[in-house]
Amino acid sequence: MNKLRTVDLTFGAVFVCLMAIGANITVWFPMLAVPIGGATVPISLQTFFAILAGLMLGKKLGSISMLTYILVGMAGVPVFANFSAGPMAIVSPTGGFILSFIFIAFFVGWISEASKKPSVPIYTIAALVGLIMNYSIGVSYMYLAMNTWLSLDISYSVAWVSMIPFIVKDTVLACLAAVFMVTLSKRVPMKWTAQRAKI
Repeated sequence: MNKLRTVDLTFGAVFVCLMAIGANITVWFPMLAVPIGGATVPISLQTFFAILAGLMLGKKLGSISMLTYILVGMAGVPVFANFSAGPMAIVSPTGGFILSFIFIAFFVGWISEASKKPSVPIYTIAALVGLIMNYSIGVSYMYLAMNTWLSLDISYSVAWVSMIPFIVKDTVLACLAAVFMVTLSKRVPMKWTAQRAKI
């Protein structure tokens, strides 16, 4: 990886902040927290921001910003849902969704970097791949957590069915992220876009 520029660090820090904001929408709007199988799963904008991080920052810087977000939270800064912090957030049923943000940013960035020109179809495909990564890891981890250390009897299919409202919401947001990024790329200097793939 080449030496990170000030603008790279700035954009990375911005996405760490956006992830913290996106995680805590339910603090101001508690009705967006949905109880599922004995656990409460909050509706958030984190998947949207993780996808946008991959599209905007690229696979390396995007995944690093997501890793930084997770490490900051595990270190004790209240950036996770409901302003929680610490390693226990990773052990919780939604811990898999938190870990998946790294993979979302990496694979979304990888696909978008392969495109020589900003394109809504390519960015949409990248965003949907990120969404698949998010729920594949998150739901599998949630199923494992509920059936092992939480001792809750829930089938894998029920775990997936319970996620349908969230999947619909995040699919719409993923498509919006793709459109937003194409629009943004037309306004941001091409120097930034060109440097992104070289980080």
